[in-house]
Amino acid sequence: MDLFTFDDAYIQRLRERDPATVEHFSNYFREVLSAKIRNWLRGTRSTEELDDVLQEVFLRTLQRLDQVRESSKFGSFVHSVCINVLQEAGRNGNRLVPFEDGSDFADRTDLPREIEKKEVAAAVHLVLAIMPARDAKILRDIWIDEIPREEVGIRHDVTQSYLRVLVLRAKDKFRVIYLRLFGGPPENV
Repeated sequence: MDLFTFDDAYIQRLRERDPATVEHFSNYFREVLSAKIRNWLRGTRSTEELDDVLQEVFLRTLQRLDQVRESSKFGSFVHSVCINVLQEAGRNGNRLVPFEDGSDFADRTDLPREIEKKEVAAAVHLVLAIMPARDAKILRDIWIDEIPREEVGIRHDVTQSYLRVLVLRAKDKFRVIYLRLFGGPPENV
């Protein structure tokens, strides 16, 4: 992994939730944080739970960007957030509350009608950049690229019934990240 030098402009773009910067952030830290999480939790969790911990690290980092005092030390800041999340996960088991089966993000959330299409697209891309790669790819294939589900199943080498399970799980993850980043939809817009 090539070392990246963080500067104030980069941190500001993250604060503004610039999709390209957020995607760079998640891609840059994903591998090293995943290894740290796997090592710390040493086989006590499933891959899905490890991804949940990684998402929590990304979310908390983005939510606490105002605590970054020196942009050159951003990498250390991210790793300290990771350690805090890991310590909580170790103390509390899996502190992330699972959603009831069959929950559907689209059915349970009214996206704000007055937000411009560009802002909605940026929010979606931001959330997809934070999500685990497989979940994000499935949602991108279905939502953005509008690939027929039969072909998506073939691309991911899964049956249609298992694809439905993967889509439901990915939608739940999308919903959790969206609500944490954006605080949920406004009341009665």
